Amino acid sequence: MDIIYTSCCGLDVHKRTIQACVRRMDKSGKIHHEVRTFSTMTGDILALADWLGAQEVTHVAMESTGVYWKPVYNILEGDFTILLVNARHVKNVPGRKTDVKDCQWLAQLLQCGLLKGSFIPDRPQRELRDLTRHRSQLVAERTAVANRIHKVLEDTNIKLGSVATDILGTSGREMIRALIAGEKDAEKLADLARKRLREKIPELRLALQGHITDHHRFVLGELMDHIEYLERQIDRFSARIEEICQPFRKAIEAVAQMPGFEKRSAENVIAEIGINMGQFPSAGHLASWAGMCPGNNKSGEKSKSSKTTKGSRWLRCALTQAAWAATHKKGSYFQAKYRRLVGRRGKKRALVAIGHSMLVAIYHILKFQVEYQDLGSDFFDKLNSEKLVKHHVNKLKSLGYNVTLTEPQQQEAA
Repeated sequence: MDIIYTSCCGLDVHKRTIQACVRRMDKSGKIHHEVRTFSTMTGDILALADWLGAQEVTHVAMESTGVYWKPVYNILEGDFTILLVNARHVKNVPGRKTDVKDCQWLAQLLQCGLLKGSFIPDRPQRELRDLTRHRSQLVAERTAVANRIHKVLEDTNIKLGSVATDILGTSGREMIRALIAGEKDAEKLADLARKRLREKIPELRLALQGHITDHHRFVLGELMDHIEYLERQIDRFSARIEEICQPFRKAIEAVAQMPGFEKRSAENVIAEIGINMGQFPSAGHLASWAGMCPGNNKSGEKSKSSKTTKGSRWLRCALTQAAWAATHKKGSYFQAKYRRLVGRRGKKRALVAIGHSMLVAIYHILKFQVEYQDLGSDFFDKLNSEKLVKHHVNKLKSLGYNVTLTEPQQQEAA
């Protein structure tokens, strides 16, 4: 195989140690390699960088092992071209696997140009992505705590969730706080309802009659304190995201115009894919990287059913949530497409297909700097109008009607 890089390095990174193998080709064309072991402490990583520089290394490859690669990448990224590779693509020969052989194998593959690096965004995007992912985890945790509050109320036979749409709304919180304070009178509790919920006061009086003990009050109090703490944390992360996402502001606003998206979901998507679509050759490459399209499973000229590829679970979650919201947008293209697919593919596959269409639209919006233009709910009817007309005519004939079609009158020129 041809030698692409005259001096390169393969790193096998673990929690405590780093195995480094440098492969160099001298002027006579002979290959030399040297293996050293470093710890993962910052001082040793800096010593590793000095050693690589002394060996005139230009390219470094390492596997994406959990989070252990991140500090190494952060220290070395300014001085070397670093390829973060998928561990599945560089499997060594079974039965001969050691840390030293792994770093040697990485260095050999890299020197021959057989490795393809993963997409690593620049530092501003990485910081934004960390913040949006932390916020998403906090939102999920808040949902879990809200479900626990529901369970405690059901345990006391207080059916507040059967009457109020949101038990953690303004009215619901005041009622729960009153219960925690020791209030037992259902009429007084129901009178805490506000706005439109006051129309349901008779139902609330029945729903708020339960059997609540000191144990329940203690648990509810702790859960309410926890959920309010999580909400404050979410607000702090959102404020920080607002501060650092100025370079991404235009892209976030453009994505937020699409059906199913709002500011927070648009921030989550942009944090994952960035704003530079030049790194993806096409919309199909972006969908494949995101894991929003089926993989290839073809053998003997026969294509078999295949699952979607593995991609960013954060991006996939954001897209499927937006897809579900878009299916409820009346008159939108995404709602029409969902209704066409859900009958024969099921809800989950249909949502993945809608998420794929959304990602393709986002790709073109960001790459060509254009605004989103909805194709409309009648797009598929216009796409094959003759087939649609034939279907309805045959349906009417099967019901015993005689059908005569006439061409629509053309408008006279003014």
